[in-house]
Amino acid sequence: MALLDNNKDVIPLSSISELLTAKVRTLKMYEEKGLLPHKKEVKKLYSINDIKIISFVHYLASVKKINANGIKYIIEMLQSNMDEKNRTDFLDLVEQKLEKISGPEVTDVETM
Repeated sequence: MALLDNNKDVIPLSSISELLTAKVRTLKMYEEKGLLPHKKEVKKLYSINDIKIISFVHYLASVKKINANGIKYIIEMLQSNMDEKNRTDFLDLVEQKLEKISGPEVTDVETM
């Protein structure tokens, strides 16, 4: 049995929107503002590790009400000041906290 590769791009944005109970349009808006991991392919697919970043971005925008510039700054700080292990550990902690938030508390945001 092969191990799961968390970096392999296999999940479309539409499936991620279902996982996060967010609208595809909202996630595309994040993408247009440069908040999601950059993908060059025409049919953009995302990895499990990308989903952690996307869910963090969605949390910052919809729950914490942080604007696009603030989110970009936070993501840049994560990328430039943490090695991959620490960043993964941090995002795992965020994921655990997000699981405690009930669905109704996370609202979908159409404008930032």
